[in-house]
Amino acid sequence: MIDQAVLPTFWTGVAAFVLLYLLKWRLDPLYHIPTVGGTSLPLLSYIGAHKFVRNGRKVVEEGYQKYYGRPFKVPMWDRWVVFVSGGDMIEDIRRRPDDEMSFQESVEDTMQLGHILEPSIMGNPYHIDLIRERLTRTLPVVMPDVVDEVMSAVPQQIPATTDDWVEVNLMGVVLQMVARLSGRVFVGLPLCRNQEYLDLAIRFTIDVVRDRDMLNKWPQVLKPYISRCYSLARRCLKRNEELLRGEIAERRAMMDKRGDNWVDKPNDLLQWFLDAETTNGRFDTIADRVMAINFAAIHTSSFSASFTLLRLAQHPQYIEPLREEIQAVIEEEGWSKAAMGKLWKLDSLLKEFQRHQGLGLGSLSRKMMKDVTLIDGTVVPCGTMLLATSYDIHHDGSIYENPEVFDPFRFSRMREQSEEQASKHQFVNTSVNYIPFGHGKHACPGRFFASNELKALLAYIILNYDLKLGEAGYSDSTVFDGLSVVPAVDAQVMFRKRETKV
Repeated sequence: MIDQAVLPTFWTGVAAFVLLYLLKWRLDPLYHIPTVGGTSLPLLSYIGAHKFVRNGRKVVEEGYQKYYGRPFKVPMWDRWVVFVSGGDMIEDIRRRPDDEMSFQESVEDTMQLGHILEPSIMGNPYHIDLIRERLTRTLPVVMPDVVDEVMSAVPQQIPATTDDWVEVNLMGVVLQMVARLSGRVFVGLPLCRNQEYLDLAIRFTIDVVRDRDMLNKWPQVLKPYISRCYSLARRCLKRNEELLRGEIAERRAMMDKRGDNWVDKPNDLLQWFLDAETTNGRFDTIADRVMAINFAAIHTSSFSASFTLLRLAQHPQYIEPLREEIQAVIEEEGWSKAAMGKLWKLDSLLKEFQRHQGLGLGSLSRKMMKDVTLIDGTVVPCGTMLLATSYDIHHDGSIYENPEVFDPFRFSRMREQSEEQASKHQFVNTSVNYIPFGHGKHACPGRFFASNELKALLAYIILNYDLKLGEAGYSDSTVFDGLSVVPAVDAQVMFRKRETKV
């Protein structure tokens, strides 16, 4: 029992604590930013966070309609996220320097990568420059390898014949195929066909997400220790280092022996890392960088390819126009990068998927590195996460005609209007009205490779296979879990081989 004499003091202390807590909340710079999805009152905001997990698309849509062109905030379990919309606001974000708004810090913070990858990787991400510059520049040279891998991987993963239909788990087979195509360019033969390597590359992203969810439950001071003891992603990295150790040692020996006279020197990402002076001789860091790139490449491309094939299985009327275009272009150009650039209808199909569905509700992720005053005068405090409302921008009727309709040739028709439109509406081009890849200097550096890889894979499948939905069918509705689209992991699609000339 509490002594009656101290009760007044006790309740005075409680009242003072509550008053100070409310005062802190009232003086928080985020207080002045409108709240959507619930209340910003202390503790009660967790109700809004629960609502966002289940109805995130509706919450962001409400904010977009109420506060277009202005920031609004949404509660998450561990933080507030500020959303912005409108061309002026997106251009404002694009122009901001990294010491004000950091894309890299936002990714590290959101995915907890600082507790998974070595500090040297996050502190010196030179692999991003290799992707942006060397891989993009080398695409005409590496495309024959990608196509060779397509022609090897697809028949193995889709063992259909001209006589019978075969039903496959679409997401599962697409993950395997994309991992092989990416692996051919990242680590070359024979590693790109090593099943253990492929499984590690696929599993790493899943384990990073699991680690993130686990680490988010712990205080910041304990996260380094928890990660070292229990991280699933770190175990993937360790095994990948063991797999790549022999290949790296062999290549280094050849570099020492032949130097500039190594005639058949591999032309892949692993070799580019070895050639870079910044590797400092550490094979484990090189192996971890390869896995970090897999993290960014495999699952995003797999989601895009699997959902696009699902759309075609649901709407087979679109297959023949695509097939006719692919047949004509390949007969003229062969399976080359030049051919991929002429596949306007396929390019439009991929772009329309990203517009109509995409992979999430937001893009242009940034973390405030200091208090930032936005173009409309709103102050966003240091440490706040910021996103642009990509899904709602892509479904805005003032920007796109009939935005709720999936129109696969929407952008190919736009490109036919003029030379300027032909360039503007390519899959890889970004603008304030099309931001699935981001926009500006931090736009996805691998989108040019991903575009060509996806086109080669989809063109080969469309040309060589008939497809239809599996017996169980598939719902056309897009399901979100918080900010992210839920992948169609259970979707079954049936394939039958076609006789073709190219």
